[in-house]
Amino acid sequence: MSVSDLIWAATLLAAPVGTPELLPAADYWPTLRAALQQVAINWEILDERETRYLLCQREDFIADLNLLRTRYRELADAPRLAECQRLPDRQTVNELIRFNRAYRKHLEEREVWELDRADVLSEALRETDRLYRQWDAIRDAQCDFYYVTVRRAALKRLRDAIGEEAFATGRMPPYVPLWAFQR
Repeated sequence: MSVSDLIWAATLLAAPVGTPELLPAADYWPTLRAALQQVAINWEILDERETRYLLCQREDFIADLNLLRTRYRELADAPRLAECQRLPDRQTVNELIRFNRAYRKHLEEREVWELDRADVLSEALRETDRLYRQWDAIRDAQCDFYYVTVRRAALKRLRDAIGEEAFATGRMPPYVPLWAFQR
């Protein structure tokens, strides 16, 4: 595989979804497939484990290429997988999520009996659920058995939820609404 093969692969992957392409010649297919897979893996739009079934059959070239083009567009502004290093480890995240869910259950039980505080408890429930979604995105990003594209999408959800600056500096949100403990 040459540099020109890699450039051609990058050009194909970066083209808009649905751009018409000819089926590659049978004798060029193995080289093109290898170049496409290498570029897609480097761009983190293809997980190495997916090479067993994506871009394997020449007949599926157009469909597979459009799938990768879609991922390229969807993940263009997503953080790279290396950003996971700034996140808490998966075991810690699981413990914090368990506490979040237990706290949510506690709030639901209180809501039944403390009708005079329903508005405060409802707000705490909404905030607890919002924080859960953020920590769930952290958990998904730290999940090694998920494909790289799923993990990058989780990083994007997290960054969009907590803000660029907090994400860049590694300031994770609380796992429960801390203001609820100050009242």
